Amino acid sequence: MQREIHTPEGMRDIYGVECRKKKLLQYRLMQTLRSYGFEDIETPIIEYFDVFSKEVGTTSSRDLYKFFDRIGDTLVLRPDFTPSIARAVSMYFGEKNLPKRLCYQGKTFENRHSYQGRLNESTQIGVEYLGDDSVEADSELLALAVEAMRTAGLKDFQISIGEVNFFKALVDEAGMDEQTELALRKCISNKNMFGAEEILEQMNLHTELKGAFREFSSLFGGSEILEKARSLTTNERALAAVNRLEKIYDVLKLYGVEAYVSFDLSMLSKYRYYTGIIFQGYTYGSGEPILKGGRYDKLLEHFGADMPAIGFGLVIEYLMNALERQNIEIPVQDQKLMVVYDKTSYPKALSIAKEKRADGYFVSLVAKDSEVSASEYEAMAAKHHCAFSYVTEE
Repeated sequence: MQREIHTPEGMRDIYGVECRKKKLLQYRLMQTLRSYGFEDIETPIIEYFDVFSKEVGTTSSRDLYKFFDRIGDTLVLRPDFTPSIARAVSMYFGEKNLPKRLCYQGKTFENRHSYQGRLNESTQIGVEYLGDDSVEADSELLALAVEAMRTAGLKDFQISIGEVNFFKALVDEAGMDEQTELALRKCISNKNMFGAEEILEQMNLHTELKGAFREFSSLFGGSEILEKARSLTTNERALAAVNRLEKIYDVLKLYGVEAYVSFDLSMLSKYRYYTGIIFQGYTYGSGEPILKGGRYDKLLEHFGADMPAIGFGLVIEYLMNALERQNIEIPVQDQKLMVVYDKTSYPKALSIAKEKRADGYFVSLVAKDSEVSASEYEAMAAKHHCAFSYVTEE
């Protein structure tokens, strides 16, 4: 029995109209990113394992596609753009102080368990803004995230903002070891406050600190949440994180995008390289965030540079699913024509094709098979959203 050939687990083919819509969506999004002054960069799909090592704080080793080159070095398929771009910037721009604005598009790969029901290969588009640690830089990236979502055609969506330093400051105050912090982080991220309570009960924490951890699950909503967070602690580092969020919100109001913004201090990314704000974009029709980002001021140090940075990435597949489920069309306006001819009418068919191509049509010249009727060709053209012309001998 012949073995069926298909794509690897978690990967798929796309073609035809779906592929055209995807490429058009990518083009429109990239134009939006470029309109904010970001310049294109490409990095290899394959990187050395060390670019995504545990010390960098990115994707877990068990979730990487790993293999070896001919001299025995361990390579991986890129699971995340940010460390790749941090590596490239450190190599080529690390000694220059001027900010760098870079945008990218390409594939990422995560070797997930099959039962998770998510794609292992995805297309991402995003930006990295390096060399600026200001509130204004954070605000600009958030405003651009809103603009990108609107460019895609979305109207009902939300950018939810968290702050790594608020949680980390309280963790450091509590003197937690790494294992306990990871367990608590997981409980809070999953809104599992029963699990969090069990961890907290095993620790000797003062009343204010324990109360602050207990309130994490309720720290989401509008800008009023920031005042609530402020009331939970006297920790200066945690309060500084809240103050920064308030300043960011004030700038977002200048951009006129505050209606798309909410806050969630219980948001804690799996990427450990984040050092400040983190944010995710949500909309109807997607069970996953379609946009993720944050500030990572220490990541470039792993590659020999010292430069603050912030960025975000959009997952195109999640975005397209959301658009389809919200009945939002990606306006592909290609004029396509299928010209079917028999052997005696080829010169006439070719003349038509040349004329229509000059007018901007995408023309398929198809020699008629004697066993296939003209109506069958017409049905095939309709299936592919093509106009149809059957040219016969004069």
